[in-house]
Amino acid sequence: MRSRRGSRDYGSILLGSVEESGVKQRVRIQTLLTSSIVVANIFGAVVATALAAVGIPQPTVFTAELWWVNYIAVPVYILGAFVIGIGWGTLVGVRNLRWAIRDEAPTKRDARRTMRLPWRLSLVQGLLWAGATVMLTIMYGVVDPQLIPKTLFVVGMSGVVVVGISYLFIDFTLRPIVAELISAGFHRRKRTGVKSRAVVSWMVGSAIPIIGILLVVAFGVGRDETSKLDLFIGVTVLGLTALFTGLLLTLLSSMSITGPIGSVRSGMNRVTSGDLENADLVVYDGTELGDLQVGFNSMVSGLRERERMRDLFGRHVGREVAEAALSSDPELGGTERVAAALFVDVIGSTTLAAQRRPTEVVEILNKFFAVIVRAVEDKDGLVNKFEGDAVLAIFGAPIELDDPAGAALAAARRIVADLAVEVPELSAGVGVSYGTVVAGNVGAIERFEYTVIGDPVNESARLSELAKRDPSSPLASGRAVEAADPAEARRWTQQETLPLRGRTAETVVYAAAAGEDTATAEKTTGKKTAAREKATAETETG
Repeated sequence: MRSRRGSRDYGSILLGSVEESGVKQRVRIQTLLTSSIVVANIFGAVVATALAAVGIPQPTVFTAELWWVNYIAVPVYILGAFVIGIGWGTLVGVRNLRWAIRDEAPTKRDARRTMRLPWRLSLVQGLLWAGATVMLTIMYGVVDPQLIPKTLFVVGMSGVVVVGISYLFIDFTLRPIVAELISAGFHRRKRTGVKSRAVVSWMVGSAIPIIGILLVVAFGVGRDETSKLDLFIGVTVLGLTALFTGLLLTLLSSMSITGPIGSVRSGMNRVTSGDLENADLVVYDGTELGDLQVGFNSMVSGLRERERMRDLFGRHVGREVAEAALSSDPELGGTERVAAALFVDVIGSTTLAAQRRPTEVVEILNKFFAVIVRAVEDKDGLVNKFEGDAVLAIFGAPIELDDPAGAALAAARRIVADLAVEVPELSAGVGVSYGTVVAGNVGAIERFEYTVIGDPVNESARLSELAKRDPSSPLASGRAVEAADPAEARRWTQQETLPLRGRTAETVVYAAAAGEDTATAEKTTGKKTAAREKATAETETG
């Protein structure tokens, strides 16, 4: 999960990427926390001032008797609240995030306290605003008792707005920390969910301003001094406050939803483009949306496992056979196909095993098989099975080819040439045959394999035995050469006609014409030798 794609791992560029160092991430989080709390409180102070001065102008707080409250008590409290709020909030945050600051594995208690941190930091702001509400209500009420309900409403409403905004800001800022907890295996679901966030947004952005409008109307009806203009101004200010506050809370609430959904959408785009390795999401949401992210990661994991199994399956039975099996329900039995069979059998494998260590034998055989697989697949053939130190390849099944015989003959010539260059420790007999075979699934319904059965398979095996007399030249049946494209057929010359072991009919035997493949092999060998000499000279010079 830590190999990331960009800077929106947590749903916003403000939160950075998981590739950031721990120190940089902690500084970023602390800066965002402090900034969000300060911004929320400044916004609350502006709302309170606007409501006190214009929204509910009567009774007014701007009188000569209240100068000591307006110009001494209020500024001192605001300054002290900012200092205490930031200090207190920092202390609470550091205490709850000590495990993250020290880069330690979180405990169950750490996880519980961290999940509750947005509420705790919001509670700090709420207590400070509650203190302001009580203090200012008493101070204003001592001078003018009629200011008590106004002060209670204005300061109290502003405090609730600050708490709501602070909670959404803090919850957004702590996404990287929550992601660490979730990746550590702790339960994701917090007490709050998507519904709780929506309720908070509605309460702060709509319910409280509407209640304020009703109270302004009630105050106006109960006071003879309140004019229609005062009511109009008060309702207008509260309406504008509701519009702005509602928009802000809606944006913050929507960010908590669109962030996780956007992450899932980006992940789906990577899956669609085939990039399964980097499609995992950072799970940073503690609500139902986090379950959505986890579900997406589970889906990606399943897709990766499926692709791994598909690749492994294809390596075992061949890509074409695997695709055919996955695209339909495989059944036992087969169908007649006209195909070419190529059989390769190692010469002297017993002696090789006796003279070398087992690990060396395996390494040499793997190089030997790699040459065969490359040559066969380049001609769209299927390496059907490895039989000890022998290989059976099929051309024309399960994929139909325009010239299966020509493809098999060309692959046989290339195998002989490449073996002489790349695996000089081994030599092999190579035989090619052509004709009608039965291709399909053979075995039991619980365990079967795709294979081909027929005379061409047996004939190619016997030809490979005969080819061991001169492994530098592959052998082919007359049927294979006659069925091949004339350009390929001209590369083969008739040698003899004889009955092969286990067959009653005689086989016309052809051998690859010497010249072209031998020259190609020698040219390749020369290039490799020159490359090695050049590398050695550069090493000595260095």
